[in-house]
Amino acid sequence: MSEAAPPASAAAGEDIAALAKGGRTNFFGFLLRLAARLPFLFIAGRLYGPELLGRFAYAVIVIEFAAQLATLGLKRGLAQQLSTTDQPHACIVMDAVLAALIASSLATIVLMIFPQAMFPTGQIYGAEWLLPLVIFATAGTDIALAALAYRHNVGATVTARAIVEPWTISIGAGALYFVSSRDGLIFAYVLSVVAALIAALWPLYRSYGFPKGWKPNPVELLRVARRNIPLAAADAIEWGSRRLDIAILGLFVAPAYVGVYYVAQQVASLPQKLKTSFDPILAPVITQRLAEGDLKAVAKQVRQVGFWIIAAQAGIALALGIPGEAVMGIVGKAFVGGTAALAFLLAAEVVAATAVVSESALVYVARHRNLMISLLMVAVQALLTVGLLWAIEEARWPADPNKRQAYQAAAAAMSLMLALGLSSILKARLLCRLLDAPVQGWRWPLVWAAAGAVVIGGAFTALPPSLEWLELSLGIPAILLVFGAIVWKRGFTHEDRVLFRMKKHEEPTLPLPVGVTPPGAEPPVS
Repeated sequence: MSEAAPPASAAAGEDIAALAKGGRTNFFGFLLRLAARLPFLFIAGRLYGPELLGRFAYAVIVIEFAAQLATLGLKRGLAQQLSTTDQPHACIVMDAVLAALIASSLATIVLMIFPQAMFPTGQIYGAEWLLPLVIFATAGTDIALAALAYRHNVGATVTARAIVEPWTISIGAGALYFVSSRDGLIFAYVLSVVAALIAALWPLYRSYGFPKGWKPNPVELLRVARRNIPLAAADAIEWGSRRLDIAILGLFVAPAYVGVYYVAQQVASLPQKLKTSFDPILAPVITQRLAEGDLKAVAKQVRQVGFWIIAAQAGIALALGIPGEAVMGIVGKAFVGGTAALAFLLAAEVVAATAVVSESALVYVARHRNLMISLLMVAVQALLTVGLLWAIEEARWPADPNKRQAYQAAAAAMSLMLALGLSSILKARLLCRLLDAPVQGWRWPLVWAAAGAVVIGGAFTALPPSLEWLELSLGIPAILLVFGAIVWKRGFTHEDRVLFRMKKHEEPTLPLPVGVTPPGAEPPVS
């Protein structure tokens, strides 16, 4: 006699509770990441200056793009493989690690032969050509954290990505400046990547152990790589869309303005991390409901998480964007020219929320069509960015070259925002049609919350320049408080409040991966 399946409503409730728990855990990681990111930007901007920061930024985006490709889409594809296999999970994880290492070796060799790809505007110094070796560590960390996320260990992601990595690069950038004022940023980056890898491998070993009886299987590795091409491409495109702007901008403006834009991008990417707050738990939950054929539950998960992310990103975007000049001024006066770019980049993250949450399901139900939409989005972004930058340059407007480059930086950010808006519309409509249920997370009370935040923020930005510290120390929390209070009162339902108001002893038990029996429980008898 087989074990009865839980009612659909109960399963849906468990999913929402699981998503809430995962989101709460990693939201704490987001706050830690915020606390670590700002010191790094302050140190990098004040000590190294915009030109060296721009050089560092360009090299890092090339390295991280190569590492993104080297994961072969396994950051999300690994959950699906583990959900459907009858092999020992430790062996599947080892196959994934080996596949990523092989891909990393290819990427490393290419960049070591052609280091100009990392430093197109400057000379290559000392050991900089060895920088691609960190691709192994970056890809390995991603695979390890994906395997841990499948077993709902989101704490490992918080530790590696929100504590170890950002604090290592912040402390390292300050200390290594006195060792090498030119290469200190790069050395600090290498240290942070290696430290994050160590922080990911230890819990991986404790969770999975050593794979017993595992042997490399080249045929299986090729099959995994081929199957994950759409996922790898989707991951690379999503990641690349947030770096394409700075790559193109680097061809039009001086390295100093690349550095200014990089700081704006780093500040604006903080709300983006909220999406990753749900990634580790959203992928396993979606794959399990898809395996059961419960499309309505998938739509509900996407809709619920979509609203949470839009609301949180909008609140943070307003809190950082309204006092934008003061935020950029923390890094240095030379960076205030990137305020307009910061505003567009923050808006882009809010606009993109629907696309990235819809993609969490599309990569499993329509991976090729999702890939086509992503390719279209990148093409639109590239055309808009190049077109606007070229038009501003040809028109010589404004006449002041420094202002012109600031306008070009803002144009690159606006192009990203428009392209991401197109992607959100297309992906949400496609997923809605496939699941035959609404997936859009937008709710109108967000407009009232934004209006309240603008009123409060405007009052703080009207303060004299001598009180700029007050604008940051009190203005940002006040904007978040007003926005959050209105959303809580007018926009949240009972299920939304689960995210923040879990009573003691009511912490949800996360749904176990398919085929895994709870400790101490008898396996179902067929």
